[in-house]
Amino acid sequence: MGSEQIEKQEENMDDYWDLVIEPRSSLFQIDLKEIWKFRDLLRMFVKREIVQFYKQTILGPLWFFIQPLLTTIVFVIVFGKIAKITPAGKNEFLFYLSGVVLWNYFADVLNNTAATFRENAQLFGKVYFPRIIAPAAKAISNLLKLLIQLGLFFTIYFYLVIVGKIEFSISWTIFLLPILVLILFNLGMGLGMIVTSMTAKYKDLIFLITFGVQLLMYATPVIYSLQTIEGTRYYPFIAYNPLSPVIEIFRNSLLGGNIDFAMLGYSLVSSLVVFMLGLLIFNKTEKTFIDTV
Repeated sequence: MGSEQIEKQEENMDDYWDLVIEPRSSLFQIDLKEIWKFRDLLRMFVKREIVQFYKQTILGPLWFFIQPLLTTIVFVIVFGKIAKITPAGKNEFLFYLSGVVLWNYFADVLNNTAATFRENAQLFGKVYFPRIIAPAAKAISNLLKLLIQLGLFFTIYFYLVIVGKIEFSISWTIFLLPILVLILFNLGMGLGMIVTSMTAKYKDLIFLITFGVQLLMYATPVIYSLQTIEGTRYYPFIAYNPLSPVIEIFRNSLLGGNIDFAMLGYSLVSSLVVFMLGLLIFNKTEKTFIDTV
């Protein structure tokens, strides 16, 4: 059979394929059209993540409320009452709860995304779908948890305003909240994709993640304010943590305080860089992942 006949046959066969899988033209590429085509699968993954986590638990979705409340109570007792590091003039419970809610979202997205390749190894080897759907589903499912916990926070906030425990002090900068959530999404998913790509080959690194996230919390103003460490030698390291402006801006928008828009811009740009780096490494690892597991 001549080369012209083979080329003609291949052209005719193109009409029979339902799906043609082609290599990416760029490691930074995200095919939104293809993701939209698999939106039902994304929706199913999100539902699976939510149901699976609380399946066969006694309290079920109530853990959305119990976990941040218990954590906040412990922080109030240990860091507020005993260590006395809560800034003056700010309600202790709301101060710690505001940090806990945002930190939980970042930590959950990072930890869950970091397990993408390990948890979906068999699925990735059997069927084709855009691999980015798996970590995206984890980040989106945790977004629902964040919205519920933000609802809890604002319920407590307005209750304390009504009973006269605090004064209403919400600033217009609270409308920056979607940008703050986007930054947390980018940082959590970007770092998670980097970690899951590394653990695809070096599986023992996964054991360092939980420990590393705990240490990172102490390098983020969750249990203290940047104001309390200003002037110390540790201030520059913590202030330039991209997570720090997110926590501080959200907290100051509600409880009063200055908003540093320059640091917000720095945090946003940093989160985009981390996300793109994570996407680059994730897409590169995806090509050879099945060969290394």
